[in-house]
Amino acid sequence: MPDRTIRDKVLCYIVRDAELLVFRHVDYSPEEVGVQVPAGTVKEGEDPRDAALREAREETGLHDFTVVRKLGMAEYDLTPYRAELQRRHVFQLALHEETPDRWASSEDHDGNGPPTRFECFWIPLEHGHVLQSGQGALLHRLFEREAG
Repeated sequence: MPDRTIRDKVLCYIVRDAELLVFRHVDYSPEEVGVQVPAGTVKEGEDPRDAALREAREETGLHDFTVVRKLGMAEYDLTPYRAELQRRHVFQLALHEETPDRWASSEDHDGNGPPTRFECFWIPLEHGHVLQSGQGALLHRLFEREAG
C-alpha cells in the first residue's frame, strides 16, 4: 500500500426543522456513493469555514448560508478505496432561504470536466445513520449545548 495522502476536508450539517440536508449522485448507484452531506476539499490557504460555505453553495445550488458553529474534527481513512486520510472539519450551517423538499443541483468543478449531478433532499435527523463513509460521525454534536 502506498503512503497515504492527508487531505483537509469539510462536512456540512445543514439542519431545518429537525431535518438534515443530504444529496445523492444522480449518475452513480447508491451502492457506489450512498447518501451524503455537502462536503469537499479545503483549498490551499482557504479557511475551513469559508470552504464549508463554498462547498454547500456549490453542491446544493443554494446561496444563503451562515456558519452556526464548528462541531469538531474527525479523521476518516479511505483505505482500500484510495490511500487517503481525511481530516474532516465538521460545521453546522444555517440556511436562510426557502427550499422544496427535493431538487436537482449540479457542481461544475470550475469548468474542469463535466458537471456532477445531484438530487438534494431532506431526511429526518434520526436517519443520519445512512450517511456514507462515516459522514454522520459527529451528528450527535448537534444536540450538545454550545460551549460558552
